[in-house]
Amino acid sequence: MMKKNKTLKTINKVIKVHKKVKRKAKNKANKKNVNNTNNVLGNNMATTISQIEDINLLNKSEIINGKSTTIRKNSNKDNVSKRTKVLKGVGIGVGCVASVAIIESIITAYFYRRTMVRQRADVKRTIKMAGTDWDQYMDIIAQRKKFMLEQPHEDMYQTSFDGLNLHATYFPAINDKKNNKRVVICFHGYTSQGLKDFIGLTDYYFKRGYAMLHPDARAHGASEGDYVGFGCLDRKDALGWINQIIDKCGEDVEIYLHGISMGGATVLMASGLELPSQVKGIISDCAFTSPKEVFTHVLRSMYHMPAFPIIQGANLLNKKLAGYGTDECNASREIVNTTIPILFIHGSGDTFVPVAMCHKLYDVCGAPKKKLIIEGAAHAESYFKDMEAYEKALDEFTKEL
Repeated sequence: MMKKNKTLKTINKVIKVHKKVKRKAKNKANKKNVNNTNNVLGNNMATTISQIEDINLLNKSEIINGKSTTIRKNSNKDNVSKRTKVLKGVGIGVGCVASVAIIESIITAYFYRRTMVRQRADVKRTIKMAGTDWDQYMDIIAQRKKFMLEQPHEDMYQTSFDGLNLHATYFPAINDKKNNKRVVICFHGYTSQGLKDFIGLTDYYFKRGYAMLHPDARAHGASEGDYVGFGCLDRKDALGWINQIIDKCGEDVEIYLHGISMGGATVLMASGLELPSQVKGIISDCAFTSPKEVFTHVLRSMYHMPAFPIIQGANLLNKKLAGYGTDECNASREIVNTTIPILFIHGSGDTFVPVAMCHKLYDVCGAPKKKLIIEGAAHAESYFKDMEAYEKALDEFTKEL
């Protein structure tokens, strides 16, 4: 504003001088003197304009009919203005990128803590996300839980490969008339515990003379650990439990691995390890392929968020904190070369772990295999939804082994 006022004052001063000189020249001088006066005036005006340009007040000045008309097109000023705008634009862009990066980092950290860290992983939230209506089965669950806990049982422990103290509950066989020495090791799902997910199935296994081992996964129940293993680490823990059962029950024991949800992924991932010959069969109920793939599905379908860059950020965090990548162990890769027979079970109505993962796993499995899809069953609901079909599939599967 100050520059503009100075410019106007200078122009007005020039115009006044021009008029005054012109009047004097007209009244007192002849034509020759007038011409000389005009020449002097022209020189004075040119000098004045030059001075104005030097101080960046005017870019161009023209004298038309004795008046000064200013055209404000200061190229230097325009260039400075353009550079300033570009710099401002770059600054805004950098600021936006930085803001987005910060927001994404916060979201990633939030997602990671809620999912992988023991203290933040919540069973109520998991049940809500899974969408299974367990209220309709509470009566039968309560009856079977009471019967289960009335049976003799004992605590077992192992030290994991990374130094954690892990817990399990062992139930000896109560109806093994033929002394078959069969033991099923039951691996529970995410945020659950060893004595929860298999309450319903205890009736099936007890009646058929199986002993049962119910481990608490790392970072669950009475087992130590700060970070959830999601099958990738739990499969190594599974091998430890297998060896303990062999030591406890003898070399002639027959072992079956049965897992639900994360437990299902655990037993499939374990099949890629060099398992003892005592392991006769694997039952996988609503297993996911890998933590990365199920996280991606949950983010998109339930949180309505893109997987990138949250999954990549969570993967880096998990490698640093928990010691494994979220796709480091993928069940679909582990079962390609296994020779242990596998029974795949899944509910068609599962929105938490989509049934498409079951079909994918079944298709790539290189071992003898069977598949049971329970129509309309939600996540981990298959047994309660259709007990008859579930138990029939188990009978047929185990008789062939």
